[in-house]
Amino acid sequence: MTNALSTLLETRDWLLADGATGTNLFNMGLSSGDAPEIWNIDEPAKIKALYQGSVDAGSDLFLTNSFGGNASRLKLHNAQDRVFELNKTAAELAREVADAADRPIVVAGSVGPTGEIMEPMGSLTYDKAVEMFHEQAEGLKAGGADVLWLETISAAEEFRAAAEAFGKADMPWCGMMSFDTAGRTMMGLTSAEMVKMVGKLDHQPLAFGANCGVGASDLLRTILGMTAAGPTAPLVAKGNAGIPKYHDGHIHYDGTPDLMAEYAILARNCGAKIIGGCCGTTPDHLRAMRAALETTPAGPAPTLEKITEALGGFSSASDGTDGATPPASARRGRRRRA
Repeated sequence: MTNALSTLLETRDWLLADGATGTNLFNMGLSSGDAPEIWNIDEPAKIKALYQGSVDAGSDLFLTNSFGGNASRLKLHNAQDRVFELNKTAAELAREVADAADRPIVVAGSVGPTGEIMEPMGSLTYDKAVEMFHEQAEGLKAGGADVLWLETISAAEEFRAAAEAFGKADMPWCGMMSFDTAGRTMMGLTSAEMVKMVGKLDHQPLAFGANCGVGASDLLRTILGMTAAGPTAPLVAKGNAGIPKYHDGHIHYDGTPDLMAEYAILARNCGAKIIGGCCGTTPDHLRAMRAALETTPAGPAPTLEKITEALGGFSSASDGTDGATPPASARRGRRRRA
C-alpha cells in the first residue's frame, strides 16, 4: 500500500514525528479533567496552532487531537455519540495545516486505548473493542488522515483488535505500546514479545514501536530489544521528555531540548526510523531534535551504559528480554490497575 507515510519511509533515512498533545494543550489553557477532543469543535484555532507548532519545528508527521476519541473515553464527558464528529474534525483541521505546508507532512490519526480492561481480566470483549476502534477510524479517515496511529497500548488483545478495526476501515496504520512496568507493558509484554505479535497480524502496520513509558532511557532500551528481535517493519521511538515531577500543582518534565536532541540521535542509532517525543515534548524540544538528526552522522547501536550516561538510569534492572521476570511489586501493580 502506497501512501504519504510509506513514500517518505522509502525515501528518507529518518523521519521526525511530533511531540506531546496534552502538555501543549495544557499550556494553551486546557483544564485537567476536560476532554481535549471537545476542543476540536470549541477551540479549533488552538488545535490548529498545536499542529502548526509541530510543522514549524520540523516534524514530518504530526498526530491529530483524537487520542481519547473513542466511545468509552468520551462517555466520561457525555460525548459518546460524538465519536465520528470529533475525530473527523480533528483530522480536517490537521489536513488544513498539513496541506498548507511547503513540504510533505503526514497527518497521523491518533487512536489511544479504550480505557477499559479486556476479557478475561476485565469486561471489554474483543468484538466490542474492534467496534469502538472501527468507529474512531472511520471518523479519522473521513477527515483526511493519511495513516492511523495507535499509541500507548498495554494489552496484546487490544492491539490486535485495533489492527482488525483498521483493516475494516481499509486504512494504513502504525502501532505503539507503552513499556512502563519493569521494562514491560502494564499487561506484561516485553519488547521482543511485541515484535512476535506484530509479525502475526493479518493487517500489518507500516511501522511500530514504543511511546510514553517511564523515560527516554527506558524507551531506548525497549527499542534495542525490538531491533534484536528482528522486526519486519520500521521502528518508532516516541519517548517522554525526561521524568515527570510534580511542582506548584502541575506535572513538569525535566528533559531539556539538549537532552532530547541526544535522545533523538541515540534513538536513530538504536534502530528507530520514526523519532518523536511524547509527554513533556514541546516545539523547542522538536527543533533541537531536528537539528541534531540533520547534523549528526548515524553511528553504531549504543550500549546500555552509553544510554544511561547520556540520558540517565533505567527504572528497572531488566526489560524482560533476558528472561528475567518482573519484580513482585510490578506484578501486583498490574493486577491492582486491572
